[in-house]
Amino acid sequence: MKKLFLFMMVATFATSIYSCRETTQEKTQDALESIGEDIETNAKKAGEKIEEGAEKVVKEIDEEVHNTDDMNVEN
Repeated sequence: MKKLFLFMMVATFATSIYSCRETTQEKTQDALESIGEDIETNAKKAGEKIEEGAEKVVKEIDEEVHNTDDMNVEN
């Protein structure tokens, strides 16, 4: 009877550990996918802001070169 009880305890313990391992792997996989999506989204946003800034710089340089600043000069 002791052997049967001990066997049942070991089987229950092994099953619970196996179940936790699967759940942990799934959660880890989901977290990694979420992190990857966040990185991709933020990289796109940063790229768009860099492009906007570059366009402003090009416009300012062009205005300086051609003396077409939007400055009002009063004489």
